[in-house]
Amino acid sequence: MHPSEVLFQGKHKPVSIPVCDHYAGAEKLMRKSIALQQELGPLFDITLDCEDGASAGNEVAHASLVASLIAGEDNRFGRIGARVHDLNHPCFEQDVALICDGAAKRLAYLVIPKPENADEVMRAIGIINAHAVRNGRESLPIHVLIETHGALAEVNAIAAIPQVECLSFGIMDFVSAHYGAIPGNAMRSPAQFTHPLVTRAKLEIAAACHAHGKVPSHNVTTEIKDTAVVASDAHRATAEFGYTRMWSIHPDQIKPILKALSPRSSEVSEALAILTEAQAAQWGPIQHHGKLHDRASYRYYWAILQRAKASGMPLPDSSGSLL
Repeated sequence: MHPSEVLFQGKHKPVSIPVCDHYAGAEKLMRKSIALQQELGPLFDITLDCEDGASAGNEVAHASLVASLIAGEDNRFGRIGARVHDLNHPCFEQDVALICDGAAKRLAYLVIPKPENADEVMRAIGIINAHAVRNGRESLPIHVLIETHGALAEVNAIAAIPQVECLSFGIMDFVSAHYGAIPGNAMRSPAQFTHPLVTRAKLEIAAACHAHGKVPSHNVTTEIKDTAVVASDAHRATAEFGYTRMWSIHPDQIKPILKALSPRSSEVSEALAILTEAQAAQWGPIQHHGKLHDRASYRYYWAILQRAKASGMPLPDSSGSLL
């Protein structure tokens, strides 16, 4: 049996996807992002944006362009998704239809923004599935943006939906929804990590994801020029709030996010040593350097290897049987 089958019997096996989600809306930036992914490899996802990327009146042409880029030969790794308009927007189903008609089989995921509750997510998924299945795609992965009061109130129910694989925190819309009760500086550091209402939202999203084996994706850093700020935000997001993925809105943000969300080399070496011994013991308890380990700790170290793989860290050939 594969280690994941042994270690996660009766439990949610965590989803493993790249740790960086790079958003691009304008055609020039979308093409530039795809070229960078070709250069670096599938270390980060690209989300082509119909919600904020399309100018008013140009929604059909923009969604058609998104579909053509996803279906095109430059999408070498199949790790390009798209954000559509929200369910209540007139262009929602139009976006879905155009993208699924043109690229359903190559689409990594679709992002649903601004749902008010779990029922809206399910209604959106129903529409998406109708178009995806018609184009030969079953169970298309769904990412959901948690950015409204209602979605946060039902975040556990949303995370429990089987087709949902990732929840992202939309910090700007969330703060704006408080109509000035949360100061604007809570959209960025350091207040985004200290304001109680914002940290509560981040923690509830992360906790819901981990309870259901889904990926929590941290909000964007608006600072573009100072990559040290991006690296600091990414480090705090993972170390203090449990996020295993983060948005990028500029190519210079990608590498700092990858580095911050990758485990340390020493952690990876320790995980490999412990899991190799555990596999030899048929996943029974072992002692490693005088400390007891069993399946509870094996799951932790297996997750370390998954994070290393998702962030593109080099792993020895011997890790193959563990992954």
